[in-house]
Amino acid sequence: MSPDPRRTRGALGERLAETHLCAAGYRVMERNFRTRYGELDLVAASSRALVFCEVKTRVEGSLNGPASPLEAIGRDKRRRLRLMAAQWLASRADDDRPTPALLRFDAIGITLTTTGGLARLEHVEDAF
Repeated sequence: MSPDPRRTRGALGERLAETHLCAAGYRVMERNFRTRYGELDLVAASSRALVFCEVKTRVEGSLNGPASPLEAIGRDKRRRLRLMAAQWLASRADDDRPTPALLRFDAIGITLTTTGGLARLEHVEDAF
């Protein structure tokens, strides 16, 4: 049985997003945190913010789904992300949690070439 190509593509997008965040000075604190509402892709911290980051990955020219990966983050997903972030915060002891001045929800859209290379990465800070 071969692996699900969507999971493989999503995992690649998350690795690319993590590399981008680290290069931008963030410290990734958690990957794929599972909750009853779904999964937080990445939780990262900078000196200014604790960031809950949703990553969406698409392949160039794909006819499935919205044209832009970021268009796939609708109202219901944003609501669930807030619930997941609350669960992440509640699961951390006070001394295990960074205390930046700001909590933020970012979105990273990854567009891959048909051969699996990075075509485009769009990072929207404070996306919702």
